[in-house]
Amino acid sequence: MEPSADRIILGENLTVLPTLPDASFQLVYVDPPFNTGARQTRRTLATAPDPEGDRTGFAGRRYASRLLAQSSYRDAFEDYLAFLAPRLAEAHRLLTPSGTLYFHIDYREAHYCKLLLDELFGRENFLNEIIWAYDYGARTKTRWPAKHDTILVYAKEAGRHHFDAEEVDREPYMAPGLVTPEKAARGKLPTDVWWHTIVPTSGREKTGYPTQKPEGIVRRMVLASTRPGDRCLDFFCGSGTLGAVAAKHGRGYVLIDENPEAIDIATRRLAAVAAAAAATSP
Repeated sequence: MEPSADRIILGENLTVLPTLPDASFQLVYVDPPFNTGARQTRRTLATAPDPEGDRTGFAGRRYASRLLAQSSYRDAFEDYLAFLAPRLAEAHRLLTPSGTLYFHIDYREAHYCKLLLDELFGRENFLNEIIWAYDYGARTKTRWPAKHDTILVYAKEAGRHHFDAEEVDREPYMAPGLVTPEKAARGKLPTDVWWHTIVPTSGREKTGYPTQKPEGIVRRMVLASTRPGDRCLDFFCGSGTLGAVAAKHGRGYVLIDENPEAIDIATRRLAAVAAAAAATSP
């Protein structure tokens, strides 16, 4: 495969990822499905550091598998970790030393997936737990309604990772009267809580893909953690939001999905982005 080419690939990501060269992406965005429907080999992946442990992680660190093994969580969850583990190990291999992983996950699995990511990336490389808060859909009256997703952020090597806060779009101050007019006009940098709407039903971004994420939240990741000319990877690409954002901001991309419908939507979407760019170029 041409290492620097933009690509949209139909295929099983665990088959495609090993064909990509080491350290070839500055940003990896992962938004995996939960119920894959695939049969997986069950194994407990939740671990704790133990010099006499049964598993060896990066840099020779030893771990013992025990946390979830001692819990009552259902087998389907262990299957999910087994499904994710080899794919996230590939993400670690594919990131540049200054690169960043953004792992987008449902709030019900986030804390347990963090155990896996701590093992694969090292807890010292954990940067953020971003909360994407939105407001849509039905509201239960039996508990606090759940209206957020979690995005876990890991550096390949914390301290060497690229992060440019000045490139990120700003937000209105919640109390603009407490800051100077100049600051109020400029807005504030986002924190680790992102208030952003979903893709509106009648919005221009809407592709019809059921799990489409808004460009606004992905754009923050791309602008903060990459430079123009850097390359981005999404191996559960769905409707191709990462590719659309990357293309609009001078970044390269590789998108992978095993769903032909997703690949068709992403291909048409990226073709439209390219056509719009060509129409506005001098």
